[in-house]
Order: sequence, then C-alpha cells, then structure tokens
Amino acid sequence: MTDAQPLTPTDLAAREWFFCGIGGSGMLPLALILRGMGAQVAGSDRSRDQGRTPEKFAWLESLGFKLFTQDGSGISSADQVLVASAAVEDSVPEVVRAKALGCARMSRAQLLSALFNAAPQGIAVGGTSGKSTVTGMIGWILTEAGRDPTIMNGAVMKNFVAADAPFASARVGAGGVFVSEVDESDGSIALYNPAIAVLNNVSLDHKSLEELRELFGDFLARSETAVVNADDAESMALIGRAKAAITFGFGADAQISVEHGSISESATTISARIADRRNGEIHALTLQMPGRHNLANALAALAAANAAGVALDDAVKHLSTFTGLARRFDIVGTSASGVTVIDDFGHNPEKVAATLATLKAHPGRVIAFFQPHGYGPLRQMGHELAEVLATRLGADDITILCDPVYFGGTVDRSVGSERIVEMIRQHGGNAEHIAARDDCANRIAVLTQPGDRVVVMGARDDTLSLFARDILRRV
Repeated sequence: MTDAQPLTPTDLAAREWFFCGIGGSGMLPLALILRGMGAQVAGSDRSRDQGRTPEKFAWLESLGFKLFTQDGSGISSADQVLVASAAVEDSVPEVVRAKALGCARMSRAQLLSALFNAAPQGIAVGGTSGKSTVTGMIGWILTEAGRDPTIMNGAVMKNFVAADAPFASARVGAGGVFVSEVDESDGSIALYNPAIAVLNNVSLDHKSLEELRELFGDFLARSETAVVNADDAESMALIGRAKAAITFGFGADAQISVEHGSISESATTISARIADRRNGEIHALTLQMPGRHNLANALAALAAANAAGVALDDAVKHLSTFTGLARRFDIVGTSASGVTVIDDFGHNPEKVAATLATLKAHPGRVIAFFQPHGYGPLRQMGHELAEVLATRLGADDITILCDPVYFGGTVDRSVGSERIVEMIRQHGGNAEHIAARDDCANRIAVLTQPGDRVVVMGARDDTLSLFARDILRRV
C-alpha cells in the first residue's frame, strides 16, 4: 500500500474516503470537515460494533456518512483512501482489504496537515495540556469576529452544539483561517507549518522531555509568529527558535497578562482584568468556566487571536461568551443529597493537577475516579501521576482507579493501576484499586456524603460521560 501524496483542498474534496475508527475524538472532526467540503466519506468503528455510544453513530448516518461493520466490507474500490492511525494493526480487516486493492492510505495527521497547510492562515495549538480548550476559545473568538474559521478540535465545543450538531468537534468555514490542535505524542506536530504557533506548555506525557524540546522548538521555528507561555520555563527556553513571538501568562514578563490582584473565582466562573503590557490596555473578562488553568488558556487564546488580527478588546468581549468544552470540568449535575458530579478529560499529571486545584479551591470532600487511558501512558507517567493524586488531595479525599481502558490489540498489560495505587499510598495519599469500572461506581455510591464532589477523569473513552451520569443517578 502506498501513502497518498500531498493534496490540495479541491483534490481532497474529490476523493472517496474511508475512516477506520471514524468515531474517535481525532477522526470524527476530520471526517466532518471533509464531509463539509463535499467529499464522500464512509467509515467503521470498533465502538459501533460493540454497541458503545450508538447515538453518535446514528447521528453520523443521519448526516449521510455510510457506516460499516469493521470487517473490511466498506473497502470496495481502489479509488478509496483509507484513513487510519499508525497504531491500527495490519491485521485489521480494513487494512487487509485496502492493501489487497491497492488503496492509498493516510494517517489522521497526514490528512489534517494537508488541509491545515493549504489554508491561507493556519493557527496551530500545541503543548502538553490545554490544547483543545485553547483551540475552542480561538475558534469561537474568530467566529464571533466574523472570520468564519474552520476549526478542528479533539473535543465537543459547546458553543457550536445544536440539534443537528450534537457532537460539534469541528466547524467548516470559508474564511481562510484553519484553527487546529496539533499532537506531539506521535511526533506528527512536525508535519504542520503554521502562520501562528501556540505553545501552552512543555511537560512529560507520551515522550521524554528531550524529545518534546526538539519537537516544540522546531514547531516554533516553522511559524511566522509564536505565542508562548511566559510562565512555563520549558516553553520560554525555546522562544529563541521563533521568528517573532507574543508571550502570555500571569508573571511580570508576559505581554498578555492579568492586572495584579484582579482575579476573582467562583465555583463556575473566573474573572480578571486582562492587561496588554505592550500598550497599557486593560479589559475586564469573566470566563464562563472556573480555574486558573482556564484563565491561562484564555490568555493564550487572546494572544493568538490578537496575532491573527483581532483587536484585544473585541477578543475579550467574544471570549466572555465562550461556554467551554464537553468533558473539560463539565458539571454533570448535583444530586438531591448535595453530591456534585464532574466529568473531566484529565489524564496526564498536569491536567489532573489543574482539575484538582480547581476543586480544592472550594470546600467539600473530593472523590477522584481515574481511568488510565492506556497501559503505555501509565508506564510513562505513572510516578508523576501518583505524586499529583497523593499531594493535591487532602487527608479526607479519596482516589479510586479502575484498570486502564483497553479495546483490544497487543499492548503489554502486565503493569496496571494497582501499581499507581501503591505509589499514591507511599506518598501518603488515600487510594483504592477496583479493577472493574461498574464496581467502582458501586463503591463511589457507598462512599459519597452530602457536599462531596465526585470527579470522573480519563481519556480515549466516550463512555466515561455515560459513567459520570450513571454515578449522578446512583448518588
């Protein structure tokens, strides 16, 4: 099988596409964008075959996507281009069938970068944490500013959700601006040539710090303007690679920052006076989501939108109506007994720390449920994750881990969640390992008391939102 050659948007729209894993958080928005451009798109998904999130696949079919069982039956012509991640095994029926027919194959990143690099103005959001939120914020600011952007996100953007778009993780625009988060975990960030490169932070996740420094440094060097977190030493160490840069952050050296002493936070919002230290402008912002990490995300988005030509006062005004992303500190509800359940994407040490910091800024015990998003990531970041879960929670708080998510494949499963629980305890934390997720829900229902906050954390599994809603029913 040969890889498809770089294509123009017109070429892309004219091709016939088949997505292996079309319901995935990275694949779905890309399929929506191609469909919005007029392309013929079909796909399959193991989750659909296993009966998970049927409403998502019913919606895709209502939009005109042809969906098939993952048995190779959807690959019927050599003219089709198979879109499949590098992690998809050669034994998967679609891959076998595509190879037999001689179909071209592209990875998700190859296809996304072809679309992104062809846009007149590409805004790429990179970094270990906050990519999806910052991408959604920039996309909303530009939309409200009349720039009609195309947006590629890894999460559902609440502002764009509608009756005919319940899974709005993408937006197709005609304004020539393409906003996308870009991924360093597989090295594919190297494929993108952004006009504006946003670097939120550099910290341990899927790769070593040495690898991350090289990837992110090259990312800044390829951009026309870099937007860099002045509060993150690792990011600032790379700023010399940029041709031009705008910095953001809470520190005194950041160009887009907040006025000292102006931050005010509630359980659901955070407010501050945004300061542009380049010219002395001050603009009041109330963000419709809590947490200093989200205020930091807002600073990144404001700096990027400003770099793209939106006046800062307009950007602040538009951002005040941004309502957030699904599964990013998403309050599912509060039970009659006073237990609040929160659904959150936290899955690496930095994301988990930010979520816990937001929770601990307000009274009430925390019951933190964590489903690791794979055995490999758990081995890579297990020590740091255990330390966060032990030290960012109090003596009365409880962490519960189930086994890592596993949908099949050949990954080494010899080291699992029980090791993390042991390390949490060694750090002085209170943690339990319960292998089956349903049993975790039973345990949480027994543990909860009035005033508790239950946070469901994890990635790569859409059913976690259903799990969070089930916990709310139980408590």
